[in-house]
Amino acid sequence: MKRMHVLLAMGIFVLGVVVGVAGSAGSKVDKMMYVGQSPKDAAVGLLTVGLKQAGKGSWENIAVGRVYYLMGDKVQGQAIIDHVIATKVKDNDWMRIGRIYVEAKEWDKAKDAFEKALALDPKNEGNLNEVGAWYNLHGDRAKAEEYFDRAFSRKPDEVWHTVNAAGSYVGVKPQ
Repeated sequence: MKRMHVLLAMGIFVLGVVVGVAGSAGSKVDKMMYVGQSPKDAAVGLLTVGLKQAGKGSWENIAVGRVYYLMGDKVQGQAIIDHVIATKVKDNDWMRIGRIYVEAKEWDKAKDAFEKALALDPKNEGNLNEVGAWYNLHGDRAKAEEYFDRAFSRKPDEVWHTVNAAGSYVGVKPQ
């Protein structure tokens, strides 16, 4: 009976190793993906692996989608972003998505994503401050100052909020 348990345990272990190896296949970077490749082919090869590595992580998938989107493959980038949005998206996910659209110079889409972030957590002073800075940088000072007021009323002594707000008045993007 003990021998049968040992054999069964060994069988389960071997099966687990096989499944683990199979599951990780295609999720490792090989230098042939980028060495000697054109910049775009290198990026696509690495992003294909990056998407597998991202798994179900929203931040990780948004990062992969960001590179696709900003390298000009907006269809693939948007598809990845839409896949994240179809799951349980959090306020910080919307902030990351909004930043992609800002980088792509698509303010209307960015503004929509930022507003969704604020709707999910209207008291997050970091998001309020950053969104205010983006509004200010895009010429809507009244809306920016509304968000700054809300952020500073919650946390008036946060240096990063102060610096980001100040920078937005002179063309410096929040960080």
